[in-house]
Amino acid sequence: MQNNPTIQLDRIYFKDNHQIKIIFPYNDNLLKVIREIPEAKWSKTLSCWYILNTPENLKLIFNKFNNITKIDSKLLFKKTDAKDFPKKRIRNLTAKNRATLNQFFKYLRGKRYSKSTIDVYTQLVADFVEYYNNKNLALLNNKDVERFIEDIYIKKNYSISTQRQFISGLKLFIVFIEDININNLELVRPKKSKKLPTVLSYQELIRLLQVTKNIKHRTILALLYSSGLRISEVLNLKINHIEFSRKQIFVNNGKGRKDRYVTLAESVIPLIENYLVTYTPKLYFFEGEQGQQYSDSSVRKFLKKSCQLAHITSNVSPHTLRHSYATHLLEQGVGIRHIQELLGHAKPETTMIYTHVARKDLLSIKSPLDNAIAQLKKLNSATNVPNIPNKFTG
Repeated sequence: MQNNPTIQLDRIYFKDNHQIKIIFPYNDNLLKVIREIPEAKWSKTLSCWYILNTPENLKLIFNKFNNITKIDSKLLFKKTDAKDFPKKRIRNLTAKNRATLNQFFKYLRGKRYSKSTIDVYTQLVADFVEYYNNKNLALLNNKDVERFIEDIYIKKNYSISTQRQFISGLKLFIVFIEDININNLELVRPKKSKKLPTVLSYQELIRLLQVTKNIKHRTILALLYSSGLRISEVLNLKINHIEFSRKQIFVNNGKGRKDRYVTLAESVIPLIENYLVTYTPKLYFFEGEQGQQYSDSSVRKFLKKSCQLAHITSNVSPHTLRHSYATHLLEQGVGIRHIQELLGHAKPETTMIYTHVARKDLLSIKSPLDNAIAQLKKLNSATNVPNIPNKFTG
């Protein structure tokens, strides 16, 4: 056993879950080991590492550190009164309203919405029902909806996208409950913010891949950019979805429950082959500990670190690589319709956003000021008048 500091394990309720605190003074050897655990996260608030408190994660900690340093787990196993643990907030709902929301949840499942959509819509509608818990749902009208939005969404500065989701969920709730005075047609979603996507340059993308030394991490980033995949699509990839002979990737059950094929870049194939030999995944193409599906948070974590090493100051997420893929295709002259198919967009309007960020045609457009100065220089040379300096200072 190496001469490393002792690790202390403690328990804490943090981010709505019971967590294991992993406490140790700064040590390069211990940091190297804990960074190999994808589920472990650093908290600035707690000033320590933490991981979800499960028997599997506890076993994982002991397996990783047992031969490296001593582990003090007294606090973790110390008997604690139930009152010391914060209770999960229970909504203030009448039995009737609670039953109605449970039925609404089942109604959405019957409509085959995705799990994330069902969870979001149910939670947002539950907030509305709880706000008017002492009022009969049948008596609620559009004025009540406006009052709720003004009192909750506006005062608490909720995002426009969250408000749009609430209206979408409420429209479904009105169809489900029927006996209510809210007019569906009068419910209007606020306009989306038209923000242009962040796009990385070719040089930044190459730098990003170069500084990412871990083969698994580099392969994930390479696929996100080279094939324009969503992060969920990359993590859901299985080994048989990569078709080397046809140089394509099968995206199974993508967003909107749609299947599609995307291009497998030739330059990525050697990297993928190296990754498969090194990691030998069994089911999912990218697996975490014990063959589990690799997590979204792990990807965001190493991407942030790689961006820092590559000196990329833009706010970069996994989706930024997809934006960059689409924009670069457009700059290469690929048609919008083809890009729409490759990205799996249902509507061409969604793909059209990339026409606003593609630079090839824009860079060839001269400013009228440049043209005016060029004409003035031509006129001056024709009349032998001294040139006007090309600057606008004093």
